[in-house]
Amino acid sequence: MPEKEKKRVGRPPINSTSINLRLAPDLLSWLDAERAKLDPEPSRPEFIRQIIEARRST
Repeated sequence: MPEKEKKRVGRPPINSTSINLRLAPDLLSWLDAERAKLDPEPSRPEFIRQIIEARRST
């Protein structure tokens, strides 16, 4: 397959910036416990985005 026709693998580009976040074990446990209460359970990044959006809109 010619180079131009190859499909790209991975997440498509979006207008955002990636960050790396380290959490203490107790905070990570809380985060996982809180997201486990939701149906469907969001991923860790999605749950953190939801928390930030909720805080931002108040």
